[in-house]
Amino acid sequence: MCVGVMGTALASPLYPIYQSTWNLRPSDITQIFVLYMCGVIASLLFLGRLTQRHGFLPILRAGLVVMTSGVALSAIAWNVPVFMVARLLIGLASGMITTSASVGMVQSSPGSDPRRIAALTTMAMTLGFGLGPLLGGVMAQWVPHPLFTAYIPTTLMGVLAIVALFRLPCEPVARPLDEHDPRATKDNTRPLAGLLPRLTFPPARGRRQFWLASMGAFCAFGMFSLYSSLAPSFMKELVPWSGPAVSGLSIAMILFLSSAFQFMVRNQKTKVVVLVAGVALALCNLLLMLTVVSGQAWLFIMAVAVTAVGHGLANVGGMGVVAKLTQPAERAGLLSSYLMIGYMGTILPIMGVGWLADHVGLNRALIAFCSVMALMNIVICVLVWKTRELLPVTHAQEPAAVEAA
Repeated sequence: MCVGVMGTALASPLYPIYQSTWNLRPSDITQIFVLYMCGVIASLLFLGRLTQRHGFLPILRAGLVVMTSGVALSAIAWNVPVFMVARLLIGLASGMITTSASVGMVQSSPGSDPRRIAALTTMAMTLGFGLGPLLGGVMAQWVPHPLFTAYIPTTLMGVLAIVALFRLPCEPVARPLDEHDPRATKDNTRPLAGLLPRLTFPPARGRRQFWLASMGAFCAFGMFSLYSSLAPSFMKELVPWSGPAVSGLSIAMILFLSSAFQFMVRNQKTKVVVLVAGVALALCNLLLMLTVVSGQAWLFIMAVAVTAVGHGLANVGGMGVVAKLTQPAERAGLLSSYLMIGYMGTILPIMGVGWLADHVGLNRALIAFCSVMALMNIVICVLVWKTRELLPVTHAQEPAAVEAA
């Protein structure tokens, strides 16, 4: 998982170089970013159930092959269309890898505490997201031909991971399709059933907790995407350093701190984690608004640190809710739905900021973004406070999830 997601944010510190090299407008960068996220959404929507049907290892292998191919194509991209194809491949692979590797982590540790597995899963994912821009930014800062050399470490690690995975034997699917399940029987008669868009939602007993955790992920992903896309601008205005290494390090620090906080709260109650995540995300938006108004670097540093707290806890809380609502063999579908809601936070708010920035300026757009996100997180906190703690699903309870076409 860690190596597989390294390529997702790798290009973030390189966007200013692409702009100057290819004479791109800010809207072009936005389109490239949104296309990547569309690839992620499409993967989660259309390919999310393949892990449940075929097992996690074949899908994880395929995802790593597609991811490594996309990273290698990014290194040799000679124009915007080729680069956009590469980013689309990386987006498709990202959804496959996060879903299949998350399920694999659970199936490889039977009987373990679901909260511990959820924390390990999100830590591995977060470390991978952070290592990509860090390595890419460092390579771009001090190594010649940055738009090519920045992708070399991730490509080599991807090849190594592919070779390692193909040395492992494929295990049987955790739970074959039940022949008495009418949906399973129907799917067996349709070869492409696993590719049809279908969302999985929890039963009534956990639907409220699932949606609150998913909206927390929506806010957390949106905040990280804001920093990821605007980090070079922030660095130039608020600190005396600039360049790909600095912007890559700022993005990586959010993720590394997020990973540390995830480890610290791995044994806490899910409700407490989700609640504190909402408080942190509301606070980081307020700090970012103060940063825009005052221009103080220390406020920006505080905003980054609090964002890391909110990002980490929102991930642990969301994964914990999904783990409590499903049996391991049923987790892929609900996990895909959760991640898809979270990833929508990387598209809709960022598109809104870009549109507002063109019409009212970047500072006003940031203040509007932060105001809406802070209010949304306050509402989430109030609702979480009034919601009971979720108990893990057992075999004796109702089916863990229901599917909607």
